[in-house]
Amino acid sequence: MTKLESLTPNIMVQDVNATLDYYTTKLGFTIVDTNPESGQYEWGYVMLDNVGIMFQEEQSLKAEYKEIEPLKVGGALTFYIRVKDINNYLEQLPKDINFVKPLNRTFYGTNEFALMDLNGFILTFSETPE
Repeated sequence: MTKLESLTPNIMVQDVNATLDYYTTKLGFTIVDTNPESGQYEWGYVMLDNVGIMFQEEQSLKAEYKEIEPLKVGGALTFYIRVKDINNYLEQLPKDINFVKPLNRTFYGTNEFALMDLNGFILTFSETPE
């Protein structure tokens, strides 16, 4: 029987270098891999604990998938990231982050906050209280 093992989004961005810088310096992610190895990146992969995200330069991704040629960077989606010790993570983030939802208790019982990254993507960080 087939078993799905992971999901790592590959997100279209205009500037991979700026995106990797944002995710590493502001959000605490670590660069796992890039293409090319240095210089102006076409693609990059970052991780923080068990969460991985790939970023690919717009023209490169559109060359790979002709179906997305008419689409723009950005999207009507959010990334929902589960966190342990959300307060500690929130305290580590720089104050100049574009927070779009402050830390709050949701109607379904989790503690969450949301931010918008430099590409316009929303990341929601969530913790279920024990």
